[in-house]
Amino acid sequence: MKAMKRSTLATLINATLFSAVAGTSFSSIAEEATAEKTNQLEVIQITARKRVENAQEVPVAVSALQGDKLDAYSSAGMDIRFMNAKIPSLSIESSYGRTFPRFYVRGLGNTDFDLNASQPVSLVVDDVVQENAILKGFPVFDVARVEVLRGPQGTLFGRNTPAGLVKFDTVKPSQEFDGFSSVSYGTNNAIDFRGAVGGGLTDNLSARVSVLWQDKDDYIDNRAPGFEQDDILGGYTDRAARIQFLYEKDDFSALLNYHVRNMEGTPIPFRANAIKAGSNDLVDGFKDDVVYHDAAAREFQRVDAEGVSLKLEYDLEAHTITSITGWESAKVNSRGDIDGGYVGGPGIIPFPSESESGLPKHDQYTQELRISSNFVGDFNYQTGLFYFDESVSIDNFGYNTLAGGALNGYVNQQQDTKAWAVFGTVDYTLTDDLKLTAGLRYSDDDKDFVAVRKIVPADLNECNNDLMQCQTDITRTEDASDDHISWDISASYKLNDDVNLYARVANTFRAPSIQGRITFADEVTKADSETVTSYEMGVKSDVLDGRGRVNATVFYFNMDDQQLTAVGGTANTTRLLNADKTTGYGFELDTEWMLTDELNATFNLSYNNTELKDKNVSIAVPQRPSLTITDPVVDGKAFIDGNSLPHAPEWISNLTLRYSKELAGGEFFTYADVSYRSEINYFLYESVEFEGKSLTEVGLRSGYAWSEGDYEYEAAVFARNLFDEQQAIGAIDFNNNTAMVNEGRFVGVEFKVKFF
Repeated sequence: MKAMKRSTLATLINATLFSAVAGTSFSSIAEEATAEKTNQLEVIQITARKRVENAQEVPVAVSALQGDKLDAYSSAGMDIRFMNAKIPSLSIESSYGRTFPRFYVRGLGNTDFDLNASQPVSLVVDDVVQENAILKGFPVFDVARVEVLRGPQGTLFGRNTPAGLVKFDTVKPSQEFDGFSSVSYGTNNAIDFRGAVGGGLTDNLSARVSVLWQDKDDYIDNRAPGFEQDDILGGYTDRAARIQFLYEKDDFSALLNYHVRNMEGTPIPFRANAIKAGSNDLVDGFKDDVVYHDAAAREFQRVDAEGVSLKLEYDLEAHTITSITGWESAKVNSRGDIDGGYVGGPGIIPFPSESESGLPKHDQYTQELRISSNFVGDFNYQTGLFYFDESVSIDNFGYNTLAGGALNGYVNQQQDTKAWAVFGTVDYTLTDDLKLTAGLRYSDDDKDFVAVRKIVPADLNECNNDLMQCQTDITRTEDASDDHISWDISASYKLNDDVNLYARVANTFRAPSIQGRITFADEVTKADSETVTSYEMGVKSDVLDGRGRVNATVFYFNMDDQQLTAVGGTANTTRLLNADKTTGYGFELDTEWMLTDELNATFNLSYNNTELKDKNVSIAVPQRPSLTITDPVVDGKAFIDGNSLPHAPEWISNLTLRYSKELAGGEFFTYADVSYRSEINYFLYESVEFEGKSLTEVGLRSGYAWSEGDYEYEAAVFARNLFDEQQAIGAIDFNNNTAMVNEGRFVGVEFKVKFF
């Protein structure tokens, strides 16, 4: 019996993907009965602009998933990467696994793997920004609504949103007693249990408790000579819980939210020389359940995270005052065989690389205070203040694999970030059909960074077993600060009762970044602020008497001084730089259809073209025969002018079909989803081997739902990546043609019960 199950940050198996009309389970039975009566799609309410609004009337490119419909996306043990390529212009990847997800919207993202890396896509959960990428990996469960806002969101949501924003709202407590429980079992003994229960405690106080437990066996064998071991990698145990208390009386409400997570497993496995030289194919005979690591027995990943928030609201009739106070904390340790092989294979391993990154201390405090008008007339506004304070301590360890994993390098990095902002928006109705919105935000951001590299002796007793007391090799300090005025102007025009046109121009920035991974280098690098101006126009329409919905957007953006991360190249490190200019343009199509009373469909499509424009920017690249670089290379550096951005597919598409039929007092349902993303570059430079192939994944789900008294039941079978399409989705370049691959086929069964 394994003492501690290892937890990959692996991918959630994207069970049932469908959008706002492709819902199933529990209360969706009642929703669809209503839809049958009205023969119309349901109205989707969102809070994209910190007010409750009809998604079809908001002049922002936004996709929303709500309630039980979202359960299908996140079932089967999937982590937050279940949303990858399921929403127009959105992709998500990770070189850690189930933690540290990196978000990309309209091609803009950040491939940096350091634990203080910033991203241009912000994640907001229950009105609290999750800045660090470790916080972004918190499991998704008992969620009421997800909104993906594309394009700059710097006026209402802050400094690091030049690409967009992903917003999660969990199910809140209410006076009504209700709850649910679900369990699924699938490939490699994967178990996914989640449940929630809530209701009134007193006339004014209600509570809700939500839990998640996900477990998967190690299933990857190690076949490195001398290190053979069965079932050593690939498993995880991920546990999370949330408790909320809501107090409501007269015009006042207070919502307290506490959440916690513990995850144990192994990181995503790196696979040495898995990409065939001269092509982007996996090598002949590749097996996803086999690795050749000389450090497999030492690989692990552990994450502990917790947070608490308090939201206070006062309704003063003409105004609403809102205060949101948040604290988030996370600890992580992740150790892996970075070269992905052993001395002697597979293929040529120039040098062994085994390292660990740790986050022993992380604290984030946020405070937002805002006032919103509730006027009946043509004019409304909201204004507020925001404060952000984050303290991060990072440990980076290097190990001598040839000496059995003995510690031979240590660096501690400290970063403190303080930021504040004042913001406001104004909405004005010019005519019954034409509405204008204008927003403004002033942001001030300041970072202080210090990195200390220690000399690690053979006997740690010389340091009293405290690495920080060892002799200092080098110390590097850096600071960065900037302020910026973000703004946006939008207009929406009601062409008729079913069609709304909109246009939007927005400008914002990403605050300066600092990177000092000096375990294997001596240089601390800094990237200045990037700024973006985005232009977009769109149409939101209900067609076929409400049985169809077609939303389309065209956009163009121009980014100055884009922050780029040169990952790897010649060493296991990262380097920041700025590119003079980056442009992007494209379109997005988001549709839903009631084809018949029994058959629903969604179809989404996006095109994104990105281009770096800087004739002088170059990055160090590996020099080896097995790598075919197609960019101009001078003195070991590739010039990347004209390249597209890394992990930025031109095409993303998703199709879902759902069929339901009343049967024996219940409902039989089956649905399918197909997601596609086109080719991607893994790095800033272009090469034959590191161009990821297009990826198509298919999911199926079929089941039966019925109700008895105060209970609703659902039993289903499902499959993810039905055709077991496996290929490289990421790479490590500094040592060999090391690949990371997507999850293989997953099949399982699931049972749910909901009670009232």
